[in-house]
Amino acid sequence: MSQKILEARHVNKYFHDPITVQVLNDVSFSLNKGEFVSITGKSGCGKSTLLYIMSTMDTDYQGEILIDGISMSGKQEADLALIRNEKIGFVFQFHYLLNEFSVLKNVMLPALKLGKYPEDELEHRAYEKLRILGIEAEALKKPNQLSGGQKQRVAIARALINDPLIIMGDEPTGNLDKKNSEIVFDIFKELAEVYLQSLLIVTHDNEFASRTNRIIEMEDGRIISH
Repeated sequence: MSQKILEARHVNKYFHDPITVQVLNDVSFSLNKGEFVSITGKSGCGKSTLLYIMSTMDTDYQGEILIDGISMSGKQEADLALIRNEKIGFVFQFHYLLNEFSVLKNVMLPALKLGKYPEDELEHRAYEKLRILGIEAEALKKPNQLSGGQKQRVAIARALINDPLIIMGDEPTGNLDKKNSEIVFDIFKELAEVYLQSLLIVTHDNEFASRTNRIIEMEDGRIISH
């Protein structure tokens, strides 16, 4: 029996500015442990909106989201923030690294915020994530000393630091050349296969999507195949 890590049940979403427009229409799907799934579809089809709802960052929707079998409905923002930090790792198109800190410290930041482990242990864990991604040698550099591909790997290490249930990516290869996109894909694939990490990745890169375990295809706010 596959373990459901994430589930959307009949999710609807409206924007009300200035007129009411439905951006998600009765969206239901689930993500299992160790599954590497991509969400594709034309620009404006609702895929990023769906990702932000699944990640609990957007709470203005109808329907239900379950993370690890627990409904997110009616939870306070403080509780959702804790769930996000503990259970979800984010990788965006832009890496959002802080140049005033070392690579190591950037990776440690979400874990320092969570406050689950002492700092020396976090440092060890951060080195471990950087090692998995093949960039531990860059640990003490500042992000602005790294290439674009290296920065995105640091961002992935940061997403992994709290051992999240799910990695969510919004166009994580959108800013990378083909070679670095390949590297990021291979990292995600290894995370799913070796570490049983669940990944939900929004992408417009069809080649990337075609190699994931499953494609959720969206059109006009609906899932048309999954």
